[in-house]
Amino acid sequence: MFQGAAALSIDAKGRLAIPARYRGALAAVAEGQLVLTAHPHRCLLLYPEPAWLPIRAKVLAAPSFQQQSALIKRLLIGFAREETLDSAGRVLVAPELRQFAELDKDVWLVGQGDHFEIWSDAGWRKQQEALFALGDNFLPPGLEDLAL
Repeated sequence: MFQGAAALSIDAKGRLAIPARYRGALAAVAEGQLVLTAHPHRCLLLYPEPAWLPIRAKVLAAPSFQQQSALIKRLLIGFAREETLDSAGRVLVAPELRQFAELDKDVWLVGQGDHFEIWSDAGWRKQQEALFALGDNFLPPGLEDLAL
């Protein structure tokens, strides 16, 4: 399970070093085989390949002539790239994905259970501000009784 947020840097060649605390799990679950794709919120999704495959199958099964299905296919499948962790634990983030998510040098890797989100520093700050702007009404339906 991937959780926590880590402030990281993308190097001049577009590589992102995955923190050591996640590398073992990625190696065990996916043998270093990863999939990067775009998310509608302008971040990137980083999946171990086995966790991505059922999502890909579900998206591809959607009807191509239905506008919303076609749009989400173009985004999720159209931007999807298979990548491999290199020997130093880095993953290449392709230029088109960096452009889509407006990633510069400073980024955030945010654990989401079975995958990660990759946010620009500005995008991650906007997400936090959006949550704070909700005040005491930040819990969505189904989580109203959550106690921390």
